[in-house]
Amino acid sequence: MLQEVIAFKNTKCECGHQNPVGTVLCEACGKPIEEEDRESNEVLEMRYDGMARRSQRANPSIIDRVWNFFSSVKIAVYMIILTLIGSMLGTIFPQESTFLNIDPSTYYKDTYGTWGLVYYKLGLTHTYESWWFILLLVMIGASLVICSLDRVLPLYKALSKQRILKHMQFLTRQRAVYQGPIEGSTEEWLKQVSIPVKKKGYRVYTEGNALLAEKYRFSRWGPYVIHIGLIIFLLAVLARGLPGLKMDQHIAFPEGEIKHIPNTSYYLKNEKFTVDFYTQEEMPEEFRNKGKMLPKLFNTQATLYTCTANCNDPTKEPTLAEVAKHNIRVNDPMSYKGLKAYQFDYDMTPVLRAVSPTLVDSKTGKELGEFKLDIKNPQRIYTVGDYKLELKEKYNDFGLDENGKPVTKTPNPNAPAFLFLIKGPGLHAEGMQYFYFPKEIDKMRFQQDAINAKLNGGVPPLTFKVNGMQNVDISMATTYLNIRVDKVMPFIWIGASIGMIGLVLGFYWQHRRIWLRIDDGVLTLGAHTNKNWFGIRREVSAILNKMNLDVDEKSLDNGGKNA
Repeated sequence: MLQEVIAFKNTKCECGHQNPVGTVLCEACGKPIEEEDRESNEVLEMRYDGMARRSQRANPSIIDRVWNFFSSVKIAVYMIILTLIGSMLGTIFPQESTFLNIDPSTYYKDTYGTWGLVYYKLGLTHTYESWWFILLLVMIGASLVICSLDRVLPLYKALSKQRILKHMQFLTRQRAVYQGPIEGSTEEWLKQVSIPVKKKGYRVYTEGNALLAEKYRFSRWGPYVIHIGLIIFLLAVLARGLPGLKMDQHIAFPEGEIKHIPNTSYYLKNEKFTVDFYTQEEMPEEFRNKGKMLPKLFNTQATLYTCTANCNDPTKEPTLAEVAKHNIRVNDPMSYKGLKAYQFDYDMTPVLRAVSPTLVDSKTGKELGEFKLDIKNPQRIYTVGDYKLELKEKYNDFGLDENGKPVTKTPNPNAPAFLFLIKGPGLHAEGMQYFYFPKEIDKMRFQQDAINAKLNGGVPPLTFKVNGMQNVDISMATTYLNIRVDKVMPFIWIGASIGMIGLVLGFYWQHRRIWLRIDDGVLTLGAHTNKNWFGIRREVSAILNKMNLDVDEKSLDNGGKNA
C-alpha cells in the first residue's frame, strides 16, 4: 500500500494529470516527471513520447517478467544471432533432405570422415526441422508480438491524445528550439504562421496561445507494420510443418505405372519416358571421347488422376478421373491446383513390374495353368486350375538375418520374393510351401530350388516357370519427379509484402511535429522528428523567415542526439 502511495505521488504532474508508473514525460503537458529530469537541461527523451510501458512496471508478476524478457530488444537480437548461427551450422554439410535414399548414420562418416560423424551425432543433418531451431523461430515470433504490443499501444495513446499547449520546459528541451519576440497580437500571428506551415504539408491545430503542426504521423507505424509482416512470414514458415500444407518429396515413377502421391488424393502415371543424349560433336571439349553419355533432354509424358471413389479402401481398386496431362521437362513442371511435379532425375535400369508364371507338375511336366503376379500389389489368393495359391509372405528386398531367417532389407523391390501355400489334388491336406523369386538372377543367388527342397523334404511336386518374355512386364525406365505442394507460400508472400510496405513507410517519410506558444509577446518553438533533423530545421527556418524572423537553420540546433 505504501509503495502504491509513493508511486501515485511520484507520477502526478503539477498540471494535475495523474500519470501511470514508468511515465517519463507528463501525458498532458510534456513536463518531465522525475525531479532530477526537471533540473537537467539535456534534450528530452522523446521515445514513445515518454509514455509508460508494461515492461516498466514497478512490481512485476511472473507474467510481467516473461513479458519483460520477450519485450527486450537486446534479448531479441541475441535470439536472432543464435538463429543465424544455427542456420550457418546447417550449411556446413548437405542436409539429409537433399538426398533421395541414404543411410545418414553411415553416409556422413563415410563421406566426410570424423567431422561428418560428429555433425550427424549433433543432429545438424536436419537442422531446419530440429526442435531447437523451430523453438528459436517461435521465440523470435513471440518477441516480435510482445515488443510490438509493449510499444505500439503507448505510442498510439500518446499520438492520438496530443495536447496542443505544452509545458515551457518541454519546448525548450527539444533538439530544434527557437525563442524570440514577435510583433502583433498572438491570435493574428498564429493565424498568419499557419499559412506557410500548411504549405509545407502540415496539419495545424491551435488552442489559445499555442499551435501544433504535424505531418507524416503514419510513418511511425512503419516498424510495427514490418513486425506484422515478419510475424505472418514466421507463422507461414512454421505452418509448413503441419500435415497437408507442404510436401517436398522425390518419388520414382516406373514407365507405364500409375502411382499414388502420398498424403494426397492424386495419382500420377508415367506414360512414357524419353531421353536424348549429346552427340560427340555436340559435347563440350572436356567431355569428348571419354566414354560418357551426357543427357541433352529428358522428358516424362505424365498423366495426373484424382481419386473419386474407394480412395481409402485398400481392399478395392480406387476409381480415378484424369485431371491433367503434361510433358514434364527440367524447369517445365506439371502444375495443377497447387501441386507441382518437377523433372528431377531418371534411371534406365529395367524394373520388373509383373510376371505371369505357369504352375507345372514337377514329375510329368504338365502345365496346370497360368496366373499374373503383380510385384508391387499381389493378390492374396490365386486359383490355378484345381489348385489354390495363398500368398503367405512377401519380401520386397529378400535377405537373411543373423539367424538365417528371411527378412526384407529395404522397402524397394530390388530382390522380390514370395512364399505361397499351395493346396489341391495330390498334395498333403495342409498343402505345400513354395518360395518363388521372379528374377532369374535371384533364383540362382538365393538357390530357390534348394530352399523349396528343404521346405518340402525333397523335390516339390509342383513348380513355377515362365514361358517366354511375353509373360514378363518390365518397365524400361524410371523417372524421379520432385512432387511439391506448398499451400502456405501465398502467406509467405503476403508477409514479405507487408514487411516491404513497412520499410517504405519508415524509410521514405519522417514524422515531424512543431509546437509553439506565445507568452507576453515572446515566441517559444520546439520541433521534433524521428529522423532527418537537418530537414526539419530547414523547414522551421523557412517558416520563420516567412514571418519576417531572420533565423539561420543552424541556430535552431539545441544539441543532443536523435531521439
